[in-house]
Amino acid sequence: MNSTIYTCTIATPLGEIRAAAEDEALTGLWFTGQKYFPAKVDSWVENAGYGVFDALRSWLDAYFSGSDTAQRSAEILSGIKLAPHGTAYQKAVWDQLLKIPYGATTTYGEIARRVAAALKQSSASAQAAGGAVGHNPISLVIPCHRVIGADGSLTGYAGGLDRKKALLEMERGGTL
Repeated sequence: MNSTIYTCTIATPLGEIRAAAEDEALTGLWFTGQKYFPAKVDSWVENAGYGVFDALRSWLDAYFSGSDTAQRSAEILSGIKLAPHGTAYQKAVWDQLLKIPYGATTTYGEIARRVAAALKQSSASAQAAGGAVGHNPISLVIPCHRVIGADGSLTGYAGGLDRKKALLEMERGGTL
């Protein structure tokens, strides 16, 4: 039996985002119309007051105000249950994304190495890790924008490279 998927739209300095939740857990957060935006949203129930959305708004306010520090983020995130839908491999990648500190970056290859170690595998493909990073359904909160190419280039952000650049600049002390 499927549970009801609740949704709301939240304005951010980088455009509207759409949140999805079920069973009091955040299952999605996308910039409206971004790549990999869910196709079947017509059955979702609009409910801006659904419990998890209040904690999400607090996190987004802290994040975009620049007051998001590692401690503050962890405090707010402790009130948000994350339940992204994906394969075991994707979830292992997304778990690694959650370990990237605010203002820091890492590479797809490093994510692949960490996932291989976590899954007790001898190796993992940077391309496979990149695919999982790109399909992260809880953008921003699971910080896929912090993953860059091995040469330092900004690559592969479903919300758009302009947003990725803006987010990284903001996290390094810039403004939006």
